[in-house]
Amino acid sequence: MNETVRNQAWIGDAVLSLYVREWLSPCIGQTVPDRNALHELFTSNQFLSGFGEPTAVEAEIGRIYLEQGLPAAFAHIQGRFAERFLRTARKLRLRVSSLTTANRPQSTQKTIHPQITQIDTD
Repeated sequence: MNETVRNQAWIGDAVLSLYVREWLSPCIGQTVPDRNALHELFTSNQFLSGFGEPTAVEAEIGRIYLEQGLPAAFAHIQGRFAERFLRTARKLRLRVSSLTTANRPQSTQKTIHPQITQIDTD
């Protein structure tokens, strides 16, 4: 693996971690251990390996961030990983009932309804 891919993966790992932390931070009723378990699950190599080689998956996120910015990287993560993450977390009986796209960082969402938001890809 070349240096460029490793650097992109390093950045992608950080962007993914930020996404998960932003998503989990406003969750009312989430305990710290629940948030930590969900963060570890979503950012784990085991979870990412369901989408390809984990370093390559993180490098893809890093490339999107570097070329298109944070909103595009967050939209990519939401579109590619969130549904499977929620299914996996529920199977493991982790509390995810309050996790919705409404928990997106303000820079990447637009309100459709007070409880429902959509990623702004414009």
